[in-house]
Amino acid sequence: MSELHVPQHPVRLVTASSLFDGHDASINIMRRIFMAQGCEVVHLGHNRSVQEVVDAAVEEDVQGVAVSSYQGGHIEYFEYLVQSLKERGADHVHVVGGGGGVIVHDEIERLRASGVTIFSPEDGQRLGLPGMINTVVRDLDFDLWDRKPVTADAVISGDRMAIARAITGVEEGRLDAAMTHALEQAAGQRHVPVLGITGTGGSGKSSLTDELVRRLRVDQQDKLRVAVVAVDPTRRKGGGALLGDRIRMNAVDGDRVYFRSLATRGAHELPDYLSGIITVLKAAGFDLVVVETPGIGQGDAAVVPFVDASMYVMTPEFGAASQLEKIDMLDFADVVAINKFERRGAEDALRDVGRQLVRNREAFGRRPEDMPVFGTSAATFNDDGVTALYQHLRGVLDLEAGVLPPVDVRHSSRLRAVVPPERTRYLAEITETVRGHHARTEELVDQARAVQRLRWVADTVADARAALAPSLEAAEAALDREVSTELEQWPSVVAEYDAHPGRESLSGNRIPRVAVPRYEDHGELVRWLRRENLPGRFPFTAGVFPFKRDNEDPARMFAGEGDPARTNRRFKVLSEGQPATRLSTAFDSVTLYGRDPDERPDIYGKVGTSGVSVATLDDMKQLYDGFDLLDPTTSVSMTINGPAPTVLAFFLNTAMDQARERGLDPHEALKTVRGTVQADILKEDQGQNTCLFSTEFSLRCMADIQEWFIEQGIRNFYSVSISGYHIAEAGANPISQLAFTLANGFTYVESYLARGMDIDAFAPNLSFFFSNGMDPEYSVIGRVARRIWAVAMKEKYGAGERSQKLKYHVQTSGRSLHAQEMDFNDIRTTLQALIAIYDNAQSLHTNAYDEAVTTPTTESVRRALAIQLIINKEWGLALNENPLQGSFIIDELTDLVEEAVLKEFDAINERGGVLGAMETGYQRGRIQDESMLYEHRKHDGSLPIIGVNTFRRSEGADEGTPDHVELARATEDEKSSQLRRVHAFQAAHEQEAAAALARLKEAATNDENVFAVLMDAARVCSLGQVTEAFFEVGGAYRRNV
Repeated sequence: MSELHVPQHPVRLVTASSLFDGHDASINIMRRIFMAQGCEVVHLGHNRSVQEVVDAAVEEDVQGVAVSSYQGGHIEYFEYLVQSLKERGADHVHVVGGGGGVIVHDEIERLRASGVTIFSPEDGQRLGLPGMINTVVRDLDFDLWDRKPVTADAVISGDRMAIARAITGVEEGRLDAAMTHALEQAAGQRHVPVLGITGTGGSGKSSLTDELVRRLRVDQQDKLRVAVVAVDPTRRKGGGALLGDRIRMNAVDGDRVYFRSLATRGAHELPDYLSGIITVLKAAGFDLVVVETPGIGQGDAAVVPFVDASMYVMTPEFGAASQLEKIDMLDFADVVAINKFERRGAEDALRDVGRQLVRNREAFGRRPEDMPVFGTSAATFNDDGVTALYQHLRGVLDLEAGVLPPVDVRHSSRLRAVVPPERTRYLAEITETVRGHHARTEELVDQARAVQRLRWVADTVADARAALAPSLEAAEAALDREVSTELEQWPSVVAEYDAHPGRESLSGNRIPRVAVPRYEDHGELVRWLRRENLPGRFPFTAGVFPFKRDNEDPARMFAGEGDPARTNRRFKVLSEGQPATRLSTAFDSVTLYGRDPDERPDIYGKVGTSGVSVATLDDMKQLYDGFDLLDPTTSVSMTINGPAPTVLAFFLNTAMDQARERGLDPHEALKTVRGTVQADILKEDQGQNTCLFSTEFSLRCMADIQEWFIEQGIRNFYSVSISGYHIAEAGANPISQLAFTLANGFTYVESYLARGMDIDAFAPNLSFFFSNGMDPEYSVIGRVARRIWAVAMKEKYGAGERSQKLKYHVQTSGRSLHAQEMDFNDIRTTLQALIAIYDNAQSLHTNAYDEAVTTPTTESVRRALAIQLIINKEWGLALNENPLQGSFIIDELTDLVEEAVLKEFDAINERGGVLGAMETGYQRGRIQDESMLYEHRKHDGSLPIIGVNTFRRSEGADEGTPDHVELARATEDEKSSQLRRVHAFQAAHEQEAAAALARLKEAATNDENVFAVLMDAARVCSLGQVTEAFFEVGGAYRRNV
């Protein structure tokens, strides 16, 4: 590779994933490489609209925008992006993008003609990732000020592009004396307060800043204009910077708030020219300027000279009280916020900091609780501690009182922990339980072996019988009664399985459905029984049922495209002739993000693309029209997470209406409905990114669903599918996928127990969902999951047998589908399906080979389903149902993977459990690191991928992604039809919807069961209407870098 270009000018760019697209693994890799090559990267994260990207590009004054788009609708998105930049006067901004093989050659050419550079997988392989990124860096290395300098009048008029360019001019020392003088004069015409927010790294400064801005906007009814400046450090090596504060902001939309990210461009905490930037913002007419600094150490108070008032943000974990004496900012701060007040020791911290302020200020006549110290939880929606802090700052900054009712607290008072503080060690307890189970097994092995040997000697040597009698009696008494009973019954168990007719091969041989071991040594048998056992027996390593269902293959018919009518037709084609109807539904990204179809280009392009559009109860009824949802042979799986409560309410109302049409009791009928809704909000935060609401509110809604299921006696429908699949698709290796998924599952257990639910009332409603890839560890992922779950449920939680059985669905790896040599994808899928069937997964979806670039065609889906059918009906070894048992390598992998998972549990436990680890970004960081390793090894060829980086077609032959691919996209008629249907539904239910939404918000505010009320609201409200209502009462999800 040739020498990389080193930028000669400060290069700034915005990186993001497109609207309704949670696939951020690749853009995270790219933004890291941009930063390593000296760029200042304003990272917006996933699910960003064109408006948000353009606003950021203008306010941040960047040379380029890099967007990944894996969820379809890219033509409309990118063309709308280019058009919007031109309309804002930012046509100098270069637009680059990528989407793996999803953006095909024809589309790449069209977008190139529109001014968008799209990189294909071949570009990455040809140039290497650093080389590919460097071509962009070279193109962006130009002088912004020379392109378009600005005047003081334009800044003073409030023109956002002019403000942004003036700030760039200050950073680079390009403002002449006349312009500087004019801006200083304009800034001095009125008093504009400046608030400085500083504090320790990881204290939540950005989140707290956002919450304060949100309260200001509500309180002042958007009458004030606010400018926020967020400073992040420049890396000394390379000169790049991650400007990562904007991603955390939910309240900076619209024209009342201006946000600018700065890199320090030096070794100081704050750039020397910060005062010049504040002058620009004052001159531009803003009513308040907020400056947020990077995380600081104990001795830094650099923000104080630049601001009128300062706030120091810290967390309760500052160590011994004596450490407070070393914090320089406690001498200067006008107010102190102890954020993350939900953590242990927060009230002690509040007291200790108050005492320190009394000493620092020599205010010995005042009480510590009277000091300006506030306990806040920025992660908690509408936290009253944050409100109290805001109202205090309002007085400090001399702002008028607004419409927010006053609060009379000094710290958060309505915190409700999802997992109680005394239960945060639950993962450590589970690892102790599982390891303890195995340690106990080895003790029992020795005991059983001793009894057997004593019996053999006593039976074989007649003279020794009397002498051994006391020892034998003591050994038998010491042996666990359950183990002793199993050993006594084992010969009859073997005889029972041997007598089973089995299945006959073409050669006339009897192939046993379940093969049993022929151990003679009782120690080996005990070890096998406690670590493996037969399918259907604790610890269920080989499977949770004794035998598979006859005449029901585990295949799920996966579909979702266009409008509900089109997907309904696809379901009927796929299920024709099948003994059981197993429908698995893919929703379009508009639905996945809880929105209604809309004419706006960045939304419109995604309607009915890569999934079916469902926005109302009428849509849901049309989707499953002709299918008997009350029939026990019908099972419906819905891949939906953020808006899962609403979509589930649509579905259950559809089933209830089917019952009403037959004269059946609708609530009784629900007890027969079979299926799964994914609804796994923890893995969404960690990897998949379709979170909509605050994590706290989303987890509450999940618990509300399960409580409602218990009240209604619903036992055949899974309230959550705890999913590792999307964690794997985001880049995790099989160990991390399994560990994070099981840890999430145990977190739901703890949170539901904390709500007062009985474990045997809810645990059977939990299901799991894993990916099967090409790595060796995937061969045992189900075995390890079942064993850990069963042991923990039985020995830690005291759950019954039904709760001990971990049931899971497998989908073959989407990540192993490649746009190059697409026909080879079916070979990979076949291998992945084979191991899933061998491992006794409850259901299986095999990906279609063309899903690398499009929603699969009818023919490709038929081929994918045929893979399963051929394995189940033609593959001889599939006549047996426990083919993995007894394999040395499978046994060894099982133990290796289990211990690796337990070690990961220990690591998560050290970070405060799953929720604590999420707060620090632990899972997300691990996934990104593992994703980067995979991408680098794929591109450098050290990870062989046939047809992609090795065994490629000879030069000159047709290779790589095909130029022309049949693309399954929603038609214009289907899109416009969906818009009409939604508008008609909303018009027909306008008055009812208003009342239902008001009742829904009331239930959420008053801590009622939200899902019980949502079941009624879903009959008259659209998906987007419910989502907007939940934003008001539950808060929007805050993205992480």
